[in-house]
Amino acid sequence: MFVQVTNALLEGFWESLKVFGLTLLFSIPLGLVICFGSMSKWAPLDFLSKSKDSFFEKFKPIQWLCKGLVWVVRGTPLMLQLIVIFYGPGLMFDLPLLPRFTATIVAFSLNYACYFSEIYRGGIESIATGQYEAGQVLGMTKTQIFFKVVLLQVVKRIMAPMSNEIITLVKDTSLARIISVYEIIWAGESFIKKGLIWPLFYTGAFYLIFNGLLTILFARLEKKLSYFRG
Repeated sequence: MFVQVTNALLEGFWESLKVFGLTLLFSIPLGLVICFGSMSKWAPLDFLSKSKDSFFEKFKPIQWLCKGLVWVVRGTPLMLQLIVIFYGPGLMFDLPLLPRFTATIVAFSLNYACYFSEIYRGGIESIATGQYEAGQVLGMTKTQIFFKVVLLQVVKRIMAPMSNEIITLVKDTSLARIISVYEIIWAGESFIKKGLIWPLFYTGAFYLIFNGLLTILFARLEKKLSYFRG
């Protein structure tokens, strides 16, 4: 029975890992796009120039749209977003429903992109203006300043909050079952019908081990970036 349970949980955990990996693949770059859109004083085509004539100063609706999206996504439960994205198109517009797994990736990616965008924004705004000015005095272009002066410092400063969100994502994958996407909690819960409760607790070992590995990974990354102080 132990082998049977383990195999079932491994299958479910593989599905959870697919949700986790695809969510990161889409949400990390999407979060950067939303970040640029919500920061009207920062021009994505000019590598975060603080000029008052930035791209988004001329297109305020983009800023409002991005900020409104972040406000809605951060202010509502991920479970509700899953339900709306899966059932919404069919009930409201009589459109075909998205495949369950696709709807899960869309909901998770949008949700975490909005959280990541705020982390990016905080990291970018934490860089002192004097560092941009010093780079310009040295004759560096804005592109050089961004990649050689700003970027690595931003990565160092956002590492802790990003790692926290990513570890939270591992646990949030269990919400996919709300729209009947098979994952590890579903696999463990299926044994309750057979009169077994311990497989459900066994699922915790998978989360603990995977999150432990992620914690070690992020600790090493932070150590490698520790030469940035202050």
